[in-house]
Amino acid sequence: MTSHDFDFAPLLENIVSFLDEGIMVTDTQGNVLYHNPAVCKLLGLDTDKPIRKLHDIGKFNLQRALLRAAIDAGEVDAAGKPSDNFISFEQQFKHDGCNRMVEIISRLITSQDNQKKSRLLLLRDRTDTRHMEAVLNPMGRQLTTQDPRMLEIIDRIYQIAPSNAFILLQGESGTGKTQLGRMIHTQSSRAKQAFVEVNCAAIPESLIESELFGHVKGAFTGASSDRLGRFQSANMGTLFLDEVGEIPLHLQAKLLKAIQDQEFEMVGSDKPVRVDVRIIAASNKNLREMVDKGKFRADLFYRLAVIPLTIPSLRERPGDISLLSKYFCSRLVARGYPDNIICSSEATRMMMDYPWPGNVRELENAIEHGLICAIDGEVKSESLPQDIREYCHHAVKQNSLTEDDERKHAGEIESVLKLVDGNKAEAARMLGVNRTTLWRWIQKYGIEI
Repeated sequence: MTSHDFDFAPLLENIVSFLDEGIMVTDTQGNVLYHNPAVCKLLGLDTDKPIRKLHDIGKFNLQRALLRAAIDAGEVDAAGKPSDNFISFEQQFKHDGCNRMVEIISRLITSQDNQKKSRLLLLRDRTDTRHMEAVLNPMGRQLTTQDPRMLEIIDRIYQIAPSNAFILLQGESGTGKTQLGRMIHTQSSRAKQAFVEVNCAAIPESLIESELFGHVKGAFTGASSDRLGRFQSANMGTLFLDEVGEIPLHLQAKLLKAIQDQEFEMVGSDKPVRVDVRIIAASNKNLREMVDKGKFRADLFYRLAVIPLTIPSLRERPGDISLLSKYFCSRLVARGYPDNIICSSEATRMMMDYPWPGNVRELENAIEHGLICAIDGEVKSESLPQDIREYCHHAVKQNSLTEDDERKHAGEIESVLKLVDGNKAEAARMLGVNRTTLWRWIQKYGIEI
């Protein structure tokens, strides 16, 4: 530790030396006037060697990082005329083979006689926090996108979230409907109350009524005690009904009454239960088409779809593929993956050409697969998942087909699908391809199943 010519009160200096947070004071040129022992510990430095300059502290150039953070914060002349505003950012570096994350908060301070300016820096270890967030919340709290349609949807969410209106999110699996539902909840007046998720497709038809509305003791075999349903659990909060199109028709009338009147009866009881619940529903099926086919109640659809939002698939916003890939890489690095792996041009091209039927969820898995299977620090074409490699291999073959060949190929696919009654898994097996390739062919040729 060093104090140089900086006059630090001995008592205060003794107290600061015991803090877990790192404290540094520098002059405006980046010369270190003081730092407590925690700084060396946080930055992985030798405690016997005092830090002299911000631009050379072993692991990174802190002076450059401060300047970059100030510019990002909107300072026009961060180098020539730095403001007195607080600057806050996080710095990542390697120490003992592990990634470490340190939060740095800084601002200029003025001496009592207003004659001299110094810079105060506070350093805090955020490594464990970021690792925990990466594990518990792998998609992050914010949506990463530059697509105009997605940005428009996010703007609309901020507009509608404060209301109590019911919202219907429609889009393919993996497009982020659950994340958008959480975003709506966190931006609403119910943010401090429960956000209860129900995957309607994952609950057996015989149990879904009890799961939603609860049951009383003796209501059916095995009901040994009263059990509250998801509506009661979400009281005063938000109930997220994922894959709502999977709810059987005979239960849709009771669901409509419950969300319309905010009142229902538990299974086996005739006593009404009142709740205050906001409903956000989601479906990977087109509910309006299901209404037209008689598979979903029209009155329930219109009650749920007070504000309908359709989430575009990843193949409809290809500009997000690269952006999301970088984002997922950074999240994986925060979980302990290597931070020096690059992606070959061939692997990048294959990922841009792939249609991503599993959308953002599939992309995230593919990025992790690529990092795990990287060869000599590089994600190559053979590092990517089998579905991507097979699709790109068949796509090359398809591009060489004549128009007549394509008609024959489309007819062959259609015949196989009819033969197996539309079972895509079985059709893919008979055609000798994976389901992703078959799905792409169906889209390309406009085959109706």
